[in-house]
Amino acid sequence: MDESAKSSLADQFVAALDWWRDAGMDYDWNDAPQNWIAPPALQAALAEDLPAAAPARPEAPAPAPLDRSSWPDRLEDFAAWWLQSEWLGTPGMRTSPRGPSGAELMILVAEPERDDGETLLSGPQGRLLEAMLAAMGVDENAVYRASVLPRPMPHADWAGLAAQGLGELALHHIALAAPKRLIVFGSHILPLLGHDPANNPAISAHINHGAPNIPLLAMRDLALLLERPRWKADAWQSWLDWTQAGT
Repeated sequence: MDESAKSSLADQFVAALDWWRDAGMDYDWNDAPQNWIAPPALQAALAEDLPAAAPARPEAPAPAPLDRSSWPDRLEDFAAWWLQSEWLGTPGMRTSPRGPSGAELMILVAEPERDDGETLLSGPQGRLLEAMLAAMGVDENAVYRASVLPRPMPHADWAGLAAQGLGELALHHIALAAPKRLIVFGSHILPLLGHDPANNPAISAHINHGAPNIPLLAMRDLALLLERPRWKADAWQSWLDWTQAGT
């Protein structure tokens, strides 16, 4: 090879290196771990001992079909089922709903109060609710009180509960109770009922799930209303707007 050919080949090699360097590729690498000190024979032995790549994580199984076979068909059977059914997990320490069928107003909260025992909403949240009902002019004996969960569950996995069918059960419960109006306290409940929580803390909508079209008003959780009294004014205004709109 003459000198000019050698020079041309060297220039091409340098140009190629410059091109890759400008592209940010100025060195070679290998993802596999290497022992640069060990002799080749030892390197081969070490390579055989490397753990195999972790298998791909299997996809989560599809949720099992919702089994409604044990759900009561009558409201008068619901409370006993609510306290004993294994569909809701291990029985015990549950608080049942209370109130008349076809009530003027149904109150739905996320969970019982911590010390409710056998009577739903018998603590501070319940006393706040009673004061609200009195101000609203609603006879508390014409109110059906219910919770989405049978017992207090701090930090509940609401997405997981929805996948298990808790929202369908809540809608079934509402259909059995057949109230004339429904107030929901707590943003966790709305997605279960098929509604996206609005930016506004109180929204009005309707429930139409195996029952007549039931007007729905969503408010902040009763516990939050206790913690931040200024939010009570918002709740009261929402009630006025709701009732004055003819719902």
